[in-house]
Amino acid sequence: MDIKLGSSYTVEANVNKEDTALAQGSGEIEVFATPRLVSIMEKAAVNAVSPYIDEGYTTVGTRIDIKHIAATPIGMKAKAYAELLEVDGKRLVFKVEAFDEVEKIGEGIHERYIVNIDRFLNKAKCKL
Repeated sequence: MDIKLGSSYTVEANVNKEDTALAQGSGEIEVFATPRLVSIMEKAAVNAVSPYIDEGYTTVGTRIDIKHIAATPIGMKAKAYAELLEVDGKRLVFKVEAFDEVEKIGEGIHERYIVNIDRFLNKAKCKL
């Protein structure tokens, strides 16, 4: 795998009622939920490196350290950006940021690991 430092990707999402803290169960207000913010940040990271990952492999999220710094109301767009900062063997470290149409709404670091899909699933299934 020839994973390129600096690889990046941006994901855009329309904030709907289903994306709110109230709907996600993470709060009581109808604004963009932190779990949804994390989700689009992770999606951006996955897409930043997926062209470089060999067949039969994928990445899994193992750590996310973010600040959700501003609220986004229903009806606005939210964009998440991920940039690959570090490759350490199978460990990938990304800078993640998110913006709505007015301001930055989140920032942080996200870590993913490259895994063999079959081995990963078999290990998980052993728990059953």
